[in-house]
Amino acid sequence: MRFQYTASSLDGKVVQGSLEADSPAAVLGWMAEKGLKPVSITAMEKSGIAGKWQKIVSGKKPISVEDKVFLTKYLALMLKVGADLFKAIDILIMDIEKPSMKSFLLEVKDSLSKGQPFYATFTRYPKYFSPVFVGLVKAGETSGNLQETFETLSVNLEKEKELRGKVKAALTYPLVLVGMSFTVLYLMLTFVLPKIAGTFLGSGMEVPTFSKIVFSVGLFLAKYALIIGPTILILSAGILLFFAKTLAGRRVLERILYRTPVIRNILSKLALQRFTSTMASLLRSGTPILEAIETTADTVGSSELKAALLRVSREGISKGLTVGEAFRRETVFPRVVVNLIAIAEKSGHMEEVLETLANFYSSESDNTLKTLVSLLEPILLIFIGLVVAVIALSIIVPVLQLVRQI
Repeated sequence: MRFQYTASSLDGKVVQGSLEADSPAAVLGWMAEKGLKPVSITAMEKSGIAGKWQKIVSGKKPISVEDKVFLTKYLALMLKVGADLFKAIDILIMDIEKPSMKSFLLEVKDSLSKGQPFYATFTRYPKYFSPVFVGLVKAGETSGNLQETFETLSVNLEKEKELRGKVKAALTYPLVLVGMSFTVLYLMLTFVLPKIAGTFLGSGMEVPTFSKIVFSVGLFLAKYALIIGPTILILSAGILLFFAKTLAGRRVLERILYRTPVIRNILSKLALQRFTSTMASLLRSGTPILEAIETTADTVGSSELKAALLRVSREGISKGLTVGEAFRRETVFPRVVVNLIAIAEKSGHMEEVLETLANFYSSESDNTLKTLVSLLEPILLIFIGLVVAVIALSIIVPVLQLVRQI
């Protein structure tokens, strides 16, 4: 089997080539003998007429949103000042230090030198480059307007990064509060409460039923703390993996979230924001309306909205309905969105209207997120306060009885 490799030499230079070997391990052994540090190893597998590259070993760090913002901004700038694409990629390869990005750009350069389209390399990395990203690059390359495409992509990626930052910042405090609160409660129930319970129960005095129940829970937790703690952590990790990694888990989680009042509102607005901004970008790049809707459907993050968009494309517009008529048949879209799309279709300003809607829903989702956080904090504090109050009462009541007996 033939392997394409990328490595760095002792003096820091990037070396690229191919080697016939039995396995990736053999390639790694050969590179070690030559004093080369591996960046990536790619197996060349033939599938029909076109060759398919399969990643075997990749760089240490994945391609991040920040990397994509830098890439799109840089390429837009280089094309704006008149540099050709091949030269821009060459300069990037020399300047960039991140192994995964350098490896990716070397593949781009290799593809271009072989006469393959620019977007082809992006299609090999669906984990990092979404169908929308690839579709926009393809449309920009076909229309000869890559500079504007990269400018649009950089703006969209920065908005995505900003939105993720807002969500993380908004949820950081409640999550820290929950973590610290449960840690304190766990320590109280497993270490403090059992000692107090042992004192009262061992004294022979009559303890109220309410206090006995709380003391029993504390003693049970103290006895099996080394089993209960790890079990809870393992179960929590298992549940999180189920929801995050499996299709069934994601569907269950989506159902739960979309039935939770405030969260449902946020997710709906975020889905509408992704729909309007993505479709506006695709239409501006010259993507046909049907292809734009189909591509957008994969990015909205809501199975209900995705199904509605696919029906608009396949059962509406494809069968002769206007865009406005096709959208009016779907109840999942707010009336204001449907009406504005119908008006935009007649006036020929679809991209501008969709972008205006995207900005509106971005602002709305931000405000709703702030409302959710402002509700979460008092709810969490009240819950923790109630648990502490129960523990305190279970201790205070027997103490008061003891004082009265004295």
